[in-house]
Amino acid sequence: MEAVLLPKSWNVDQILDDLDQHGFAIIDDAYSDDYVHQLIEECTSNLNLFREAAIQNGVISKIRSDHILWLNPELVISHHHVQALYSLGQELNRAFYLGIRDVEAHFACYNAGEFYALHRDNPQGKNGRMISTVYYLHEDWQNDWGGELHLQDKNDIWHVLHPKPNRIALFQSDLLHEVLEAKHQRLSITGWLRSDSTIL
Repeated sequence: MEAVLLPKSWNVDQILDDLDQHGFAIIDDAYSDDYVHQLIEECTSNLNLFREAAIQNGVISKIRSDHILWLNPELVISHHHVQALYSLGQELNRAFYLGIRDVEAHFACYNAGEFYALHRDNPQGKNGRMISTVYYLHEDWQNDWGGELHLQDKNDIWHVLHPKPNRIALFQSDLLHEVLEAKHQRLSITGWLRSDSTIL
């Protein structure tokens, strides 16, 4: 995967420090307004292709109710975000020796009433997911619309992270977390920085 220059808003030193101290970090105002508009257009123009999210081996579970569309290089706009995550992964490798080699990601749509119950993306090191990321794609969001990320950090302290537009939340994939019920359609890109290669 090709690396790209990270946006200036991505304070790598702060990200590294927050991940080291707490196991999670926040990037606000991640991208330019023009790029955000293009991302939203690419996402919403493909909503008809989204499918009900599965847990493992295509089995649908009641633990989650969102709808997703896996990203690939043909989705050119969002692929730039994937490349940026890959570049960030190389910075994390230099700092933490995580061995990140690949990024997998999908668009996610939580309609009103949809959620994702408590889980870990990499329970007990069972897969190659090292760092989980969520980029909030909508242009507007109000705090009473739900859809928050409820996360237990590496010090066992719980946090509620609001899905603020143009925000990226990233955290260790072994941390316990959930997406609280959305009361309004919530769009995002969920991604994982992996220590293995995955073919979707």
